[in-house]
Amino acid sequence: MEFSILAESFNKMEATRKRLELTQFLVELFEKTPHDVISKIVYLIQGKLRPDFEGIELGVAEKLAIRAISKSSGIPIKKIEDEYRKSGDLGHASSIILEQKTQTTFLVEDITVERVYETLFKIAKLGGSRSQDMKMKYISSLLNDATPLEASFILKILLGTLRLGIAENTVMDALAIAFSGTKENRKKLQYAYNVSSDLGKVAETIATKGLDGIEKFEIILFNPIRPMLADRVKSEGEAIEKMGDEFAAEYKLDGERVQLHIEGDKVALFSRSLENIESYYPDIIEKIPKNIQADNIILEAEAVAINENTGEFLPFQELMHRRRKYKIEKAVTEYPITVNFFDILYCNGKSCVELSYKERREKLEKHVKQDEFAKYIPMSIVKNENEIEDFMENSINAGSEGLMLKMLDKPYQAGSRGSHWLKLKREYRNELGDSLDLVVIGGFFGKGRRTGNYGTLLLATYDEDEDTFPSICKVGTGFSDESLDQLYQILHPKVSIKKNPRIISEMEADVWFEPELVIEIVASEITLSPIHKAAKDVIRKDAGLALRFPKFTGKIRVEKAVEDASTNEEVITLYKGQKKIAHEKNLM
Repeated sequence: MEFSILAESFNKMEATRKRLELTQFLVELFEKTPHDVISKIVYLIQGKLRPDFEGIELGVAEKLAIRAISKSSGIPIKKIEDEYRKSGDLGHASSIILEQKTQTTFLVEDITVERVYETLFKIAKLGGSRSQDMKMKYISSLLNDATPLEASFILKILLGTLRLGIAENTVMDALAIAFSGTKENRKKLQYAYNVSSDLGKVAETIATKGLDGIEKFEIILFNPIRPMLADRVKSEGEAIEKMGDEFAAEYKLDGERVQLHIEGDKVALFSRSLENIESYYPDIIEKIPKNIQADNIILEAEAVAINENTGEFLPFQELMHRRRKYKIEKAVTEYPITVNFFDILYCNGKSCVELSYKERREKLEKHVKQDEFAKYIPMSIVKNENEIEDFMENSINAGSEGLMLKMLDKPYQAGSRGSHWLKLKREYRNELGDSLDLVVIGGFFGKGRRTGNYGTLLLATYDEDEDTFPSICKVGTGFSDESLDQLYQILHPKVSIKKNPRIISEMEADVWFEPELVIEIVASEITLSPIHKAAKDVIRKDAGLALRFPKFTGKIRVEKAVEDASTNEEVITLYKGQKKIAHEKNLM
């Protein structure tokens, strides 16, 4: 397939912020795409080469790309850097530079999607002392034969700056329309994606085998399953209202959610955002296989930092000391953990997700043996408010955040958030102390001691229906000097000159970020807002919801995907809940 077709489609997508238009452009692209190429197209649309859990990264620096442009065009590096500063986008700058190309290539090889993909894959696999020279050689070979438009998008993919504003849901909508004729079949694709975490594989299956192939999707060991998520409730009474007469309560631990795939001595670990995290937990890799009494198994657990002397759980921030590239052995010693199991998704070659919670818990306890390192998350069957309160106190006293409440007769819903699982945290009882996990979408430059950092951040919720990030507040309090530095290091590479089409904000930030980072916020209350766009028009026409007196808690939720952030629905529920409490107080 000619790469020019893909480049022209990308060019159209960059020019719009409308989801319906983006979906239509994708449908047209998929209809032109040969079936044996469609998985590559889907990965490239997402700016990647393989699914996230495989951890394949291109790792090309701007300086190397500039040298490759210079080598291909014959134009001095200084002139390329000047053009880059002017446009702010190296891909766009390259298209302008290559229009002025002074070198002539006599033998031009066709630029196809297959060739670009395979060359990028070779670049991603390179390592060692000569890798930089080889990377430049490969990049130059593509640029020599590419048109300016093609070169622009090749470089954007290489540098991770492809800004199409297309999320997984939009891709699945387009695949459903292109290969089944209706968007309604998106739910079937969603299930296949939830159990495989591989959108390229989903695309290839529906293109080659149709909906029959999609419906036969099965869990594969060492391919992570997208985790099930929970709604929140503010009180024991609300929990009983939603859960019924009898349900399970588990400690809600303040750790990192880990999905473990085990077969013999082979162990793979994935975070809740499907990142491979084996390097952070060599102790899990070493110790856990001896606790498993099955040929193969997929488990979910919380890795929690502990005080080795008392066994007490420690806060999530302590665990984050393990997320370092170097001296991991020292971090393992200084920040010991326990692995606390709470679910089983696959065992001895068979899926367990269709089983009820009660059946899965029994199966978990049958196939995992406890010791000092591997434990089950404490669980109790509760029937009334008093029993919930008692178990909540036990959880808090053990150093946990609160409770997870789970229906006994319901299956595991991969990739879904719903009322089969609820979370009840102690601060949710506080009318003015709710915590939210919000997406960082913009930044404002700091002044005074914050000069050189982002002093204030613009935050958003996640709108599940529209697959967008509507603004809900600015936050500038709760930041220590250390956290400001840390956030700057994380956010600066995500700066985007153009606002991502999925960001919905009337407020103009000094800089926009790609919506990729989640942080935890507390606030005094939720109010109606004429400026912010979260839940716009739901409570009152032309008004959204905003947080009053928001404050950063210090928690950077690196383990959370942005689609796992607090949703509009959660914020609406909290808003209505505080209004109900206020009304009840007025009646007293």
